Amino acid sequence: MAKNLFGLSQLDHFRSTLDERSLKSLNDAVRRIIDVKKNGGHVMVVTGSGPNIHEGVTTLIAELIRVGIVDAVSTSSAVIAHEMAGSLDRVYRVDARALGMDMSKMPRGDVFEFTCMNESEIEALKREMPLDDELLSRGESLPHQNEIIKAAGNMAYPMGLRTERLAHEVLGLARMYGLPFERVAGWGCDEHTMLGAAAKRNVPVLVTIPQLVGGGAVGMSIGDSIPVSERSMRISRMLASCDVIIESAVALTQEIHDGPFECYTGHGIWAWWSGQSTYNLREKSLVRIDLDENLRRAVELNETVQEAIDKGLPKTKAAKIPFRMEMSAFARHEHSMPIVGDIGKVWPLLAHDVAEELNVELDFLSASQDTPEGSEMREWIVENVKPLDRNRMLERVANFAVNEQ
Repeated sequence: MAKNLFGLSQLDHFRSTLDERSLKSLNDAVRRIIDVKKNGGHVMVVTGSGPNIHEGVTTLIAELIRVGIVDAVSTSSAVIAHEMAGSLDRVYRVDARALGMDMSKMPRGDVFEFTCMNESEIEALKREMPLDDELLSRGESLPHQNEIIKAAGNMAYPMGLRTERLAHEVLGLARMYGLPFERVAGWGCDEHTMLGAAAKRNVPVLVTIPQLVGGGAVGMSIGDSIPVSERSMRISRMLASCDVIIESAVALTQEIHDGPFECYTGHGIWAWWSGQSTYNLREKSLVRIDLDENLRRAVELNETVQEAIDKGLPKTKAAKIPFRMEMSAFARHEHSMPIVGDIGKVWPLLAHDVAEELNVELDFLSASQDTPEGSEMREWIVENVKPLDRNRMLERVANFAVNEQ
């Protein structure tokens, strides 16, 4: 496999953007991950949506799954939708009014987007779903306002519509076999997506309950594929099996890592009381990558936060900082490592340093999109990370054995 180490030449620059405390947290996280992996432990990543796609982080996580560094992933339904469409794609925009669209249904900006596709790609798609040739022709004939790279399978015709329709088919298959939507979709996804890489290595990827809203029909189909209680238990088992949890530009992580089955900072006491399976965050390490300085401030005020909880007082007023929900458990946990920085710069450092120490050879390394190497990386993703292969997914479905569940 050709190496695409886009961020390699920028590592020194990326490191220089971190202040002393974040650099220490990064180094602490690297050492902890190395120690865990050398001792047969596991690492889980919890990703947010858009920035993780645009910065190439999800593509990098796919590579870390491939080499055995990442062992579990939870993410958002929007990320699943984008990965089903190839992560990033190129679109062009035209005037929606000139195109003859119903303007009351158009998004802000009054534009309509088309996916940039060649003739062979369009013909292949026609074998899967009907396309409006007249609409494609009108769009091509109108002045193109601009051409941009976006998160794939979103608002552009026809790939956005294709993802919507494919979601319903994947949902039907998931229900038929009693599987999460994410697993079935992964069977057809590109190996450079988290879904595709995870499917090859039998690594779990699940959307968390707070992140089910997004991705249009994909989000609804993910939510409908298995019950909420089953999704909660599956995610709790993923978290229980991992020693390090890396949270990457994601909101509401309190509701993810200390939910209904977690007994240290969560609400698991009554699940335990009732004889259900529970787990404990006590000895786990939480690494959080975020641009918000308040994340680190909350950790520094951990005694204040805990004291407020003990007295039944509002945490926001006690800490005197804007308090997002995910800070509650993160702020109070003894093994929290806040890295205040750009995920596009932090992730290449984290991946490179861990892989180097473990003597693991990476074939892909992301780069922040505000660098020339990052722009090159985004072009590479557009050209090389392909949308879900429906035929490959159906072939895998046809050979699925019930005992694989």
